[in-house]
Amino acid sequence: MEDFARKHAQLREDLLTQGDRVVAHAMNAVESFFSHDGDLAKQVVDADRVIDRADIDIERASIQLLLLSPESEHDIRSVFTIVKINNELERIADCGVNIAESSQSYEADRPKSGTFEVMANSVIGMVRDANKAMRSRDQELARRILDFDDTIDRFRTEVVRLVQTAVKDGTMPLENALELLNVNRSLERMADHCTNICEQLIYLETGKIVKHLASGWTQPESPEQDS
Repeated sequence: MEDFARKHAQLREDLLTQGDRVVAHAMNAVESFFSHDGDLAKQVVDADRVIDRADIDIERASIQLLLLSPESEHDIRSVFTIVKINNELERIADCGVNIAESSQSYEADRPKSGTFEVMANSVIGMVRDANKAMRSRDQELARRILDFDDTIDRFRTEVVRLVQTAVKDGTMPLENALELLNVNRSLERMADHCTNICEQLIYLETGKIVKHLASGWTQPESPEQDS
């Protein structure tokens, strides 16, 4: 099992490196939109190839790790958790690409709505904190991130309302509204992927399943056993 422990430690480090990479990617994507920085947006789109390659490498390494036949339930759970978190990180990066591409398409001045900027900054905070919780295996931080997801949902709803009002009163062209709603949707999805990461972290450490319902997340429950 020494070989498993060594390779597992390396795989975890690779996942943490991917997490750091995705945090920077998400920050650059949001910055490219609000600063209308086309060069930075292009960097985000180009950098996604590196994240995609790392995603594939981590998944392949996870399969090789399982072939070593880990014996403990926690070791098996940890490999599956790495695979799932790796997938969530790659999807956060995809959302970053969507935001960067909208930055390249959106030619007008950025919206003056404070709600939109606060939402974007809050989502970036969730990405950073999810990565931090992953690094330190911090269940309490993971729970706080799960709680905050409801706030992001309220931000999203308010941004949609503001955009609809702007289109209706003629202060925002429809094409710009569609790009803003695309960014809004991508930010919300980033937040959702962060909550998925946190649910996996709690599952890894406790073996219990978090059920994140529309009314808010519940205390973790043990998986149902077959009778």
